[in-house]
Amino acid sequence: MLNDKKTIRAWTMYDWANSAYNLIITSAIFPAYFTACVPDQISLFGKSFASESIASWSIALAFLIIACVTPILGAIADTKGNKKAFMRFFCTIGAMACAGLFFFKKDEAGIANTWYGVSLSIIACIGYCGSIVFYNAYLPEIASKDQQDSVSAKGFIMGYIGSVSLLICCLAFILLNEKYQWVPGNLPPRVSFILVGIWWLGFSQIPFSVLKDGKATVLKSGESVLKSGYKKLSRVWDELQHQQHLKNYLLAFFFITMGVQTIMYMATYFAAKEINLEQAELITVVLIIQIVAIGGAWLFSKISEWKGNIASIASMLVIWMGVCAGASYLVFDAAAFYILAFVVGLIMGGTQSLCRSTFSKMLPMNNAEIELDILQNSPEHENKVASYFSFLDFVEKMGIVIGTTTFGLIANVTGMRMSALSLGVYFLIGLIVLLTVKYDFKKGQVA
Repeated sequence: MLNDKKTIRAWTMYDWANSAYNLIITSAIFPAYFTACVPDQISLFGKSFASESIASWSIALAFLIIACVTPILGAIADTKGNKKAFMRFFCTIGAMACAGLFFFKKDEAGIANTWYGVSLSIIACIGYCGSIVFYNAYLPEIASKDQQDSVSAKGFIMGYIGSVSLLICCLAFILLNEKYQWVPGNLPPRVSFILVGIWWLGFSQIPFSVLKDGKATVLKSGESVLKSGYKKLSRVWDELQHQQHLKNYLLAFFFITMGVQTIMYMATYFAAKEINLEQAELITVVLIIQIVAIGGAWLFSKISEWKGNIASIASMLVIWMGVCAGASYLVFDAAAFYILAFVVGLIMGGTQSLCRSTFSKMLPMNNAEIELDILQNSPEHENKVASYFSFLDFVEKMGIVIGTTTFGLIANVTGMRMSALSLGVYFLIGLIVLLTVKYDFKKGQVA
């Protein structure tokens, strides 16, 4: 049933659960711990690379893997009607990998098990990204088009609040341990990794207990689930060829993602290397971003009601370009970086939330058809929501692969400031393409 408050609350709790990974492992404690634990140069295939480049490329590898598997998994999920099972599987492996990072440390000789840490961080990333595509696919099934901006924003707000709550606890343990020396100094961040796994897996049981799967498609005689999944994916691709507005939006989203997600993943490494912030300062910066992002997600959902989705996203892209230029030429001390972090937080929440809901609102099936998909199984009303969101996820992941890879390549040659500047070019291209999207969101049709 659309707009059911209990279902929506349960759905947003997955943001509460998994955002602990996104904050503590992706942005705050793990990057700072990784930088402190591993040497500045890491050997790979007989060559030496900067540690931040290795970190960037490991993220790219994780997203490349997930980009290759989730489109077909989304199609299979639509065929079998089991989005929740896939979502639960990826959640479980991601949470367990986070907990396993407890054993990422230096030995008695002071040598870190670097590739163990890198490998588990890749698995955790795959778990997070794999679950998100199926989580996002629930949005048009639980909220009507006029409610999707606000419901999407509620999910991100819950994620920010939940992740900040856990991060504050972890930060308090780290800072108090620095003062009182209760345990060895590397133990508090490693305990944080276990807590992320418990938090993620534990709170995810709430949405898993409430969200419902769709009904499976009745397969033709002799047809396998895999074959049916490929056919469904192929049909979605064919449909996209006749929807220029949706194709243009996906292209714009590709460049937007290259910029936004790379900044999210690499900001802490930038602050540690270029600004020389200490671990506590790095975590403080991330807290600023997350807290401000709560207000940003709400603010830009309201701006979208006033000026529309495209205009709202476009305004944020202009600000993102300013952020990239500022990081390259203006930010050289902690105070300036804190100001930049405030601006990033303001637009990060709004960008993520609106990009998700904008795509959802442009899907070719209307909400009545989606609800009918849930209630009955018929050839005339075939549920392809997860397949469409798999395409969105594929575009996002490939954007991150290219964004983080190029960031690492440029950083390895010229330093991270030029890498940051290059991200501004992605935002500019994304803005140009976005402005070609002609769609009337109130009428639900091409303008």
